[in-house]
Amino acid sequence: MGQPVVVTQKQSSRPGVVRYELNRTLTGTGHEVYRPGTEISGHRPPDLLAKRLLDGVRGIESIHINGGVVTVEMSFGSDADAAQVIIEDMYTYYRPGVALPSFEREEPVA
Repeated sequence: MGQPVVVTQKQSSRPGVVRYELNRTLTGTGHEVYRPGTEISGHRPPDLLAKRLLDGVRGIESIHINGGVVTVEMSFGSDADAAQVIIEDMYTYYRPGVALPSFEREEPVA
């Protein structure tokens, strides 16, 4: 359940740079740049995505998010497909076989 993100992965003309084009915008018309070792304190979608990418994919040197395009500069041997999976799953909250949360109210114990 959630909102799947459709991602098209494209190689850049620069070695080690991969561009992911999304079917939704993350920053509006603005752009954000993230680097390993720099604190990401925001809670907006681009901030959360950058945290997930930096935590989930080794060898990322920088992330640039502009509108619906995520450009990732990776060192040799980094897994561009793993980054794509993280982006696609950004708004997916429940997986098959995972129990859904209950929203029933419990009666207080007297």
